[in-house]
Formats: sequence, C-alpha cells, structure tokens
Amino acid sequence: MSSITFEAAISERVGDMLDACTACGKCYEVCPITAPAGISAKGEEVIAGVLDIVRTGEGPDASRLWANSCVLSGECIKACDYGVNPRFLLTMARVAMTKAKSEPFDRRKLGVENFRKMSHGATVLPRMQLDDALLERLGQRTSKPAADRTQDGAEVRPDFVFYTGCNVLKTPHIALLALDVMDALGVTYTVMGGPSHCCGVIQLRTGDLEASGSMAFNTIEKLNRAKNASKNSQVLSWCPSCQVQFNETTLPAYARAKGSRPFEMTPFMLFLRTHLDRLRPLLTLRVEMRIALHRHPGIPGVVRAAEDILNVVPGVELVDLGQPAVGLMSNALAAMPAYKRDLQRAELEAARDAGVDALVAVYHADHRELCAHERDFPFQIVNLLEIVGASMGLHQTDVFKRLKKMQDVDLIVSECGDLIAAYGLSDDNARKAVKAMLDEQPLPLTEGGNGLPDRAAPPADG
Repeated sequence: MSSITFEAAISERVGDMLDACTACGKCYEVCPITAPAGISAKGEEVIAGVLDIVRTGEGPDASRLWANSCVLSGECIKACDYGVNPRFLLTMARVAMTKAKSEPFDRRKLGVENFRKMSHGATVLPRMQLDDALLERLGQRTSKPAADRTQDGAEVRPDFVFYTGCNVLKTPHIALLALDVMDALGVTYTVMGGPSHCCGVIQLRTGDLEASGSMAFNTIEKLNRAKNASKNSQVLSWCPSCQVQFNETTLPAYARAKGSRPFEMTPFMLFLRTHLDRLRPLLTLRVEMRIALHRHPGIPGVVRAAEDILNVVPGVELVDLGQPAVGLMSNALAAMPAYKRDLQRAELEAARDAGVDALVAVYHADHRELCAHERDFPFQIVNLLEIVGASMGLHQTDVFKRLKKMQDVDLIVSECGDLIAAYGLSDDNARKAVKAMLDEQPLPLTEGGNGLPDRAAPPADG
C-alpha cells in the first residue's frame, strides 16, 4: 500500500463517515450540552447542518453552536447505530470552520504560539518542583546523560510504554504515583511524554492539519519503536485528551496512511482496574475517609474503574454527591465557561454539605483547576492515586497544590528559588509559568473564606 498524507487519510475517513451518517439525530438527543448551550433546533436539522459544515465550512447557526460547544463527553458515540463517531465529526466541523475563516499562515502561526504556551508550562513548572532524578524518571531531559537501561549487562525489555502526555508534568506527583504503583505491582515500563512527544491536538484545534499530522506521526513512530522494544503491544496513556486524539484521530489516520495500526493505547485507570486482583493485597493500610469522586465520562469505563479501585481501599467510604458528570475533563468544558463554573461551584458546595473528607479527581487538569479551593473548603482535594498510594504506603508531595494555594507570584517564585537557579531558569520564564498557573482558575477562590465564590472568573484557556 502506498503511503498517503495525514490530511488525505483524515479526508478519506471523514468521507466514509459522511456517507454512513443518516442524520437521524440520535447523537444530538443524548448530548448533555445542548440545553446548557441554549440549542433548541431539531436534532435532524442540526446534524444535517454539521455535515454541511464538515463539507464546506459553512452551516446554520445551531449546528455551528453545537460543534463549538462540544465538551467531548462521548455520549454521542454510544448512540450511533451506523459506525459513525460523532465526536470526531464535530472536531472536524470545528476544523472546517477554522479553516474557512483564516489563512494557512495564520493557522500555522496560532498553532505555534499555542504550542509554545503549553510547552513553556509543561517544561518550567516541573522544574520548579522536581530535581534532576525525578525529572529523568518522568522521561524528561535533564543536564545528566540518559540512564543506562540494562540489568547485569543485559538490556531490559519493559512490560509497557507509559505515555504521560504533556500537561500532567505540571502536577508531577500524579505521574510519579502512577510509576510507584506500577513498581509495587512488579510492572516494568518505559516513560515517554512531554512537548517532544506531543499528540498534535493543539495544531489540530487551530486547523493546521499538516503540522498536527507531522507531530502526531512522529510521536506515534517514537512510541512504536519503544513498544517494539517492550514485551506488550499496549501503550498506557495518562492524558484523556491524548487518548481521544490518538485513538479517534491520529492512529486511524496513521493506519490509513501507512497500512497498519502500530499499537493500542489503553487508559491507565483501565489498566489498573484489570490488575485489581494484584493491587488489592497491596492495599494494606486503612484510609479512613469519606470521599466523593469528581467524574468525567469522556473515556468509556474510566469512572467505573476509578470507583471500583476506590471501593477496595480499606477504610474508604465513597459518597455520591448526585452531581452531573459531563465532559472529557475539566478543561474540555472551557467551551462553556459559565456552565463550567456553575458545575464546579455546585460540586464544591455539595461536597461541603455532605461532610466529605476529600474530593478526589482522576485527571491532572481537574486537579489543576480544583486543588486551590482546598484553601476555602473544609475538605482535601486530591488525586485518586494519592488515596491508593496512602493505602500502599506510597507518597509523593503535591508541590503544585502547595504553590497554587499561595496565590502570590512573588511568594511562589521565592519559594522555588533554589530550583529556579539550579536549572538556570530566568526570572521572567518562572513568573510567566506561575502567572499562567494562577490564571487557570475558572471558578475564583473566595475572598471571605466561606466557600462561596463571590466574583466571576474569566474563561479559562483549555
């Protein structure tokens, strides 16, 4: 099979879905965002308009609004009887609208700018929290040479490749705990991730398919080489946006372009759930806590897996707050900023009223947005792996939360002064990263300390 470009592969796949879609409206009917977005048109009309947008970049207002309001909950995928992925088609509709209103140079420029912003935070913030050894453990380049992957002179063949994505590096204690848990399970791994292994989603969002495909295919080939050196065909993923980007966009395109799909990408929570029988005996310490799970359903099975894992931790009581579970993760809701603030406010208040000891999130983006509210509410805000780790006798300090709760750029930069100096970071770069960290606060912290936010926050950049 002759190789084709990423754009051609995407175009072929889109064409197949356009042919398969009957515009029945079932995906629209199950979407949790239509009411909050104020869309009242008939489902069949909205879907037909989306198909027009994908084809031409133009379509009715209701269809444009639906596409732009998508928070990647994924309910639409389960509703389709014709093998169409409506979430992917809505992504392609947004790409088509972006391309229709901008020139290639502008799309490329915006993609570069957005990638630099992401890369800056994912590079600087971990260096304000970790030493060389821990950065290297997370697969990040340091001033030291790479570690020799041998045991007694023989090359080590790890069980899996663990792909972090980029932004979990801002909250590195989460990724480190994932590695600690795998160590305790006797699972070996190669860690890959960070801006040098980006999934290409940033360029896709700006409509620069050429750059997105180039970056994604490069990362796929790096992961595949590492996978081929391992004992298993799976790549374990942490980041849900990377999971969606690879599984629904780039890996299918790569398979069309190159003739085969080189690996499957498995969410870490689903991997951990399959090893629950091995994990259970390691949960030896009681964790006497009433906890509520912050839930996002965008990756099928992850919420259920998280509940199953928490339910076997001795001492844990899982409390259902009765709150909606919407979106892929917190920053996916940036498309609906007011709705997002309302959801976060309602959940925090429900957790307070239920008297829980902790609100527990799965994903790093949720933790970044929620953790500083611990300052104002009478419960902890932690990651699920912190609960699991506590029962296993594992601990990684959440430096990110400690810094963010300070809410002061000068104080944070001063607190991290030794590491800033050790890595040769400029004061300007450090301040820029800290300001971005503090600005990522969709629901503002309280001024009176009563757990009731009293001023609006600007929309967060997802």
